[in-house]
Amino acid sequence: MKNNHTYIGPIHEVLPMTGLPERGAVADSDLKRLTAQGILMKNGKIERVDKHGTILPEAQKLGAEIHILNGKYCALPGFLDSHTHICYAGSRAHDYAMRNAGKSYLEIAEAGGGIWDTVTHTRKATEDDLVSRIARRANLLLSRGITTIEVKSGYGLSPAEELKMLRAIRKAQKRTPATLIPTCLAAHTIPREYKGNAAGYIELLVEELLPQIREERLSARVDAFIEKGSFTPENIRPYFKKAQELGFDITVHADQFTTGGSRVAVDFGAVSADHLEASTAAQIKLLAQSNTVATALPGATLGLGGSFAPARKLLDQGAVLSIASDWNPGSAPMGDLLAQAAIFGVFEKLSNAEILAGITTRAAKALNLGHKVSLEKGNPADLVLFRTDSYANILYHQGQLKPDQVFKNGKQVFKTALS
Repeated sequence: MKNNHTYIGPIHEVLPMTGLPERGAVADSDLKRLTAQGILMKNGKIERVDKHGTILPEAQKLGAEIHILNGKYCALPGFLDSHTHICYAGSRAHDYAMRNAGKSYLEIAEAGGGIWDTVTHTRKATEDDLVSRIARRANLLLSRGITTIEVKSGYGLSPAEELKMLRAIRKAQKRTPATLIPTCLAAHTIPREYKGNAAGYIELLVEELLPQIREERLSARVDAFIEKGSFTPENIRPYFKKAQELGFDITVHADQFTTGGSRVAVDFGAVSADHLEASTAAQIKLLAQSNTVATALPGATLGLGGSFAPARKLLDQGAVLSIASDWNPGSAPMGDLLAQAAIFGVFEKLSNAEILAGITTRAAKALNLGHKVSLEKGNPADLVLFRTDSYANILYHQGQLKPDQVFKNGKQVFKTALS
């Protein structure tokens, strides 16, 4: 019979991310820090976290696969990136250069750039090509400690092309150990062929796309970009209403440049409202008094040179704050969640605990995963190990300190060549 036990230790410091406040501010003193630990895993789940000297003999008796660590390590739950657009083809490097040269969005679009450049390349790409691109990017993120990745469609902008993207995401799951969570973002912007007729495009999505997604079980989540030039709070409501009737969770691109999206998110009980750079006191209060997770996307701020989401104010008023990369080819090409989160913390004066919760337990809430990410018995054995004597060094180095090892469902899926 196959032995399904795995053990790793001794671990100098384990942060199980248990017992933290579910919302609002978090102090570093709230973090539970366990020393000289070992982690026993069984059938892909956490079986036990205890002192290395206590648990190692048990693991040996069980015939577990043993991973003995030499040197000091810190272990945390695997990170979650709750907002990405890694299903795409093409590059927008030219846009980046033009934007840094002071060109406007309109000027970039007139030069052939902007979102339609990505739509054109993604439509031309085959499904197999997209599968390869998604898997490659997902495995890169996995090496950075991200074991769960939300992946949006949104560069197809027609039922057939959106289905192609969602099918590619599903197929890519077979080529990466990371968990991929697909989201339908067909309401990313209004297609050129529906210019001036947002209602007609929404009707198309409601009648042709959403039922097919449900039939094929391609996604359980629906997103929309509420912003000037895309969808308004008024014209997106019928879409979300129908999506909810079909059983989809709602998430919203909200308040990136203008407000209005967060109101829609709260009205529909969305699992998250993402971006929030333009949120003011009214939106902050609204989100803080709701169950909608406020997801900050510092990658977009770094890519566009704008302002950060008001994370400190959101936390101080009691909101649930998640942090995600927004990796996309246009506004957030960096895709390095840990570096972005660390830099974001400097500007928004976030504690280490608030940042780490934002990419673990609170990110899980943004994906409607409940309490399944902390390092405790029965949860998936997803963990990331850094070669350091203190968790504080992880964010202090602002992305320079990379994971040494990553485990997914109890299996080692990444180990640096330097180990």
